[in-house]
Amino acid sequence: MMLRTPFEEELEKLHNQFYAMGTEVAAQLKKSLRAFISHDLELAKEVIENDEIVNNYETKLEKKSLELIALQQPVSSDLRTVITALKASSDVERMGDHAVAIAKATIRIKGESRMTDIETEIKKMGKAARHMVEEALEVYLNGDEERAYEIAASDEIIDNYFRDIQAMTVEGVRENPDAAFAAKEYIQVLVYLERIGDYARNLCEWVVYLKSGKIIEL
Repeated sequence: MMLRTPFEEELEKLHNQFYAMGTEVAAQLKKSLRAFISHDLELAKEVIENDEIVNNYETKLEKKSLELIALQQPVSSDLRTVITALKASSDVERMGDHAVAIAKATIRIKGESRMTDIETEIKKMGKAARHMVEEALEVYLNGDEERAYEIAASDEIIDNYFRDIQAMTVEGVRENPDAAFAAKEYIQVLVYLERIGDYARNLCEWVVYLKSGKIIEL
């Protein structure tokens, strides 16, 4: 068995911190979507309160990455690994912010006239976005470049939902003007989910960068 260098041990810690952060954000997203669909204000508040956990993870990861760069002065692929963790953690933190935004929409919409058929579609889109986030985290943690391309392509599914549900929402308000406030919130939630898909795609791009050193747009 080869002895690991202190640098390798630090990289392992960085990796584990990223894993913990990713797991937390995936759980937050799941909760915020559940809160939105089931109109659960308590759960929505829990998501908002837990945002600090995610932000703390990002701060720690950033500190650790910068320390590694300054103290160990890594080169080539080791430097790429650290930079990737730094960049990817900021994408994951933004996903967390959007999960919080969905929770806030849940609270604002309370007691308003709603459109259940549109909420059903948002639930499907939310599931697709959550699935993509979980897959992208998996790909990142395993460094699976080939799978990264596949997952990045699934962002198209989320973009299609975005277009279709947006059109449905506009049509729904024509038929039911009372639901105008809810409709505005639905469209916000669609935007948040669409952005979450973009950040998941970014994670896939970081995997390709990590493996090949190429910065690409997937």
